[in-house]
Amino acid sequence: MMTTQHMAGEATDELVETLLGSMDLQEKLHQLGSYWLRDTSLAAPAPDPGTGQGGGHSGAAPLEHDFAERSQQWEEASRLGLGHLTRVFGTAPLPVDEGVARLVSLQEEVRGRSPHHIPAIAHEECLTGFTALGTTVYPAAIAWGATWRPALVREMARAVGGDMRAVGVHQGLAPLLDVVRDYRWGRVEETCGEDPYLVGTLGTAYVQGLQSAGIDATLKHFVAYPASRAGRNHAPVSMGPRELEDVMLVPFEMAVREGGVASVMNSYSDIDGVPVAASHHLLTEVLRDRWGFAGPVVSDYWSVSFLESMHHVARDRAQAAALALRAGMDVELPETTCFAALDEALEQGLLDVADIDAAVRRVLHQKARLGLLDPEWSPGADVDPGRDLDSPRNRDIARRMAEESVVLLANDGILPLRPGTRVALVGPSWTDVRTLMGCYAFPNHVLSRTAEGGTGLEIQDLPGALAEELGEPPLLCAGVGFTEGTDEGIAEAVRTSREADVAVVCVGDIAGLFGEGTSGEGCDVVDLDLPGRQGELLGAVLDTGTPTVLLLVTGRPYALGEYAGRCAAVVQAFMPGVEGAGAIARVLSGAVNPSGRLPVAIPRTRGGQPGTYLAPALGWYAEGISNLDPRPLYPFGSGTSYTTFAYSDPEVSAPTVDVAGTVEYAVTVTNTGGRGGSEVVQLYLTDPCAEVVRPLKQLIGFAKVDLAAGASARVTFTVHADRFSFTGRDLARIVEPGEVLLSAGHSSEDRLEPLVVEVVGGRRSVPEGRVLTTPVSVEPL
Repeated sequence: MMTTQHMAGEATDELVETLLGSMDLQEKLHQLGSYWLRDTSLAAPAPDPGTGQGGGHSGAAPLEHDFAERSQQWEEASRLGLGHLTRVFGTAPLPVDEGVARLVSLQEEVRGRSPHHIPAIAHEECLTGFTALGTTVYPAAIAWGATWRPALVREMARAVGGDMRAVGVHQGLAPLLDVVRDYRWGRVEETCGEDPYLVGTLGTAYVQGLQSAGIDATLKHFVAYPASRAGRNHAPVSMGPRELEDVMLVPFEMAVREGGVASVMNSYSDIDGVPVAASHHLLTEVLRDRWGFAGPVVSDYWSVSFLESMHHVARDRAQAAALALRAGMDVELPETTCFAALDEALEQGLLDVADIDAAVRRVLHQKARLGLLDPEWSPGADVDPGRDLDSPRNRDIARRMAEESVVLLANDGILPLRPGTRVALVGPSWTDVRTLMGCYAFPNHVLSRTAEGGTGLEIQDLPGALAEELGEPPLLCAGVGFTEGTDEGIAEAVRTSREADVAVVCVGDIAGLFGEGTSGEGCDVVDLDLPGRQGELLGAVLDTGTPTVLLLVTGRPYALGEYAGRCAAVVQAFMPGVEGAGAIARVLSGAVNPSGRLPVAIPRTRGGQPGTYLAPALGWYAEGISNLDPRPLYPFGSGTSYTTFAYSDPEVSAPTVDVAGTVEYAVTVTNTGGRGGSEVVQLYLTDPCAEVVRPLKQLIGFAKVDLAAGASARVTFTVHADRFSFTGRDLARIVEPGEVLLSAGHSSEDRLEPLVVEVVGGRRSVPEGRVLTTPVSVEPL
């Protein structure tokens, strides 16, 4: 018998329409709802992470405890079936077998109560790996960006998806395709960086990997969430349609068109006064009508309720539900609140039965594709309650991800450290392994709010990893905490540093939620100074004269202009996960040649550069215009290694290209040093004169090239004229005739002299389905 998972499209359509036609209104509405079985006893961590003390009640989602009072009980929520089961594994510390048993039991109840025996979709968070007890915690997404290695991100996502599928999960709430616009925003750590092409390429790779393992990926947060005013979580977005089209929408379109993503989640923000959760333009006209997306849109947690309680565009739950559903929302997460009033909205004439049917149809199609409508489907079949969620294979991937994400920013020759070097390890980040992980890692997201705490995993710390690499343990002194510190602690760190050959000052973040960490969701900052008294600690150690390696373990970039010039080396590690300590130690010792490159710039001043490298002339340094220089200390794309690379023989295939044609840009890259390494070859576009203001440079292609000492490769980018397109004055996407400049290089600010290509022909309107990628080939010489 053919299962619905493998049915032809027509057979699936027929099944879905038959089901839909046999459902009454209330059964349909239950397919659009969800239920979250939460442990409401969990407390939030204390304001100073690392004290180990319990604190308030921030919860794992915005205003969780406030909304809990409005949620339906299990019996009512699942009375006639259910659309989604929310985070059965990711809410409380359940061993794998207990989590599987709970999910199987809930599914059996859902099927038993559904008149047509339809199970629920089980979804979980999976941004740093499957967010569950005892699972491998991979590097945070900002570290994916630092790898510049899509194939490795795809491999990681496939492993994550395999683990989730093995325990009965169907959908993962990742990846984030948000493009960083302000480094002060707390969720920078959850993004892949500040460039839409980098974010879109890596995010699409994640989608492909996760879905190849049978888990539906969910793009979030659609769209413009990271552009909130002053970097404040949920704040309004002041953005015109051109920036929205040319920066923020690009990664999402790539993942829809190139990745075939299964689901999308809305942003909390309002854009120019319209909340995305109620935007028919974005959820239907852009996502469905223009891009052809056919899957379900799920709400970010309680964002439908926010239309009433926070945005104040709905007078009650019924109007909020109607606004969201008619905009293009299909399923309310994490539990049924406003969508419980959809029948009232129908009675009030706020929507039609056809609106409800459209949403239910998309949900049923997803369930059919996942095999959940197969009459022989069973919640206990094909699940593995003994699954090792922290397997050696997972750890190997996590290790490689971590090693490729570490960025060496500066080095006067002090690195690599020699065996036997007497190292003082100073600063708060070596004291707690949770600093290695993002806010959606289970140890930070859930275990930090339990009385027992802990990590649920074996995680090597940095002192142990350094001792392994250098042959003797480092001298240890925290000096300060992540957010607190004393004069006495700093003085002790100074004494410790004076006893050493080299001081490694390990500063940075510990992730939390809603102000209970220095990085993470709702952990926004007023400026980009190092947290707490960590800057004072660094300055005091530098004053000792002991050669100092600055090691940053962070979720966002911090301003280093007042410190970096005094450091012997600067190393940036973006929350590198459970294998992060070993990866950092191997980079410091030279066992690993660092190959990470910055996915975000490192600012020079703590308040002078909230923007990113995608700036026009008047957003960049312009002498005589302003006394403030926004240029970063370390530009986007930069990083060095223990070898050197040279670029030569840049060439374009033709001096002209048609407005609908293709041109090739080729360059030779050579490893001119004494050991093997990897170089990220980056191709940038400059449009010297256009009908609207354009950025000074923009990444349009890249390749991470592995070269043995002395080896060379010819790197060729195939650039379609669509890659030069932008949103013109009339808000249509165009390719404009005239000169464009192409240049490859080590970073956005370290590039070869540009080559001129003349775009010829008339002003061309670019239809939907444009070329979104720049294929690249690497030929060893």
